[in-house]
Amino acid sequence: MTSFEDLLDRARALADGNDRAVLGIAGPPASGKTTLAWRLADALGSSAAVVGMDGFHLAQVELARLGRTDRKGAPDTFDAYGYVHLIRRLAEGTEPVYAPEFRREVEEPIACAVPVPPSVRLVITEGNYLLLDTEPWNALRGLIDEVWFLQPDEDDRIARLVSRHRRFGRSLVEAQQRARGSDQRNADLIAPSAERADLVVREMELPYFAV
Repeated sequence: MTSFEDLLDRARALADGNDRAVLGIAGPPASGKTTLAWRLADALGSSAAVVGMDGFHLAQVELARLGRTDRKGAPDTFDAYGYVHLIRRLAEGTEPVYAPEFRREVEEPIACAVPVPPSVRLVITEGNYLLLDTEPWNALRGLIDEVWFLQPDEDDRIARLVSRHRRFGRSLVEAQQRARGSDQRNADLIAPSAERADLVVREMELPYFAV
């Protein structure tokens, strides 16, 4: 069984290297990616920074223009090329980078919200599609030093997902439809990509995760 301390030791080993390292945390919606990323970063202090893939969501107005509003969260509703380019800059670690951040309270990305100075030794990036094998997502695997895939119990994950949607204003029916609709389609899409991960972490190994 993998404990948080085991994961922290792996992350610390990456941070202790001679060069900037990038750790990726992948998995389906509500698998605990953000929780784990921030818990690791908090433990590592100023040597680590968290940069989420969700900062590259297309803006609502652009999703509406493209007719993709009801598919928000699918691979083609992100600026994937922009995300790959950012990860390349972060992996090089030679210049200050200001990354975007997704704010759930407004359902929009905010530019230049996450500063990452060259002094940061480990960038932790998390998102659904880090291991996807289609362009341009497939370029990420060569830029990220380690990728972990979180694979929780499905019933627990969906319950957390419904709870999340309700916290951000959706009714119970709307939350359940989203969780079992577009969110589930995205989860099914990335499930096979777990085989490309360096480590698969299952729900029973993560009792500390909050919703």
